[in-house]
Amino acid sequence: MQHLIIALATTPSPAPSPSLRPGLSEDQVTPGTWGFILTAFIVVLTTLLIVDMVRRIRRVRYRAQVEEARLAAQEPSAQDLSAQDGSAQSNDSGAGEGSYPAGPPDPSEGDGDAAPRRT
Repeated sequence: MQHLIIALATTPSPAPSPSLRPGLSEDQVTPGTWGFILTAFIVVLTTLLIVDMVRRIRRVRYRAQVEEARLAAQEPSAQDLSAQDGSAQSNDSGAGEGSYPAGPPDPSEGDGDAAPRRT
């Protein structure tokens, strides 16, 4: 096995010929001007697509951050309102803080879609 490896390593490979095979011209084996233009167009188009994609991803990320900040700003105010409602109910009905109303709103007071009135 070693003799085969040594023989393959020492056997000279054929030297590449400096010229083309007979019957071929350089125009037949190179991409030429049109190949260069097409390749450059694909590179520019790909670069523009990547830049546009990064811009859109950044925009979505910023919108998500703004939405999270907006929701975070609303949560304390919603908690304050629920704490105020809880204290008002505890004063009126003697129930503990954070208790829920007994049932659905009375339909005779108005449409059921509207928010209940605060007293």
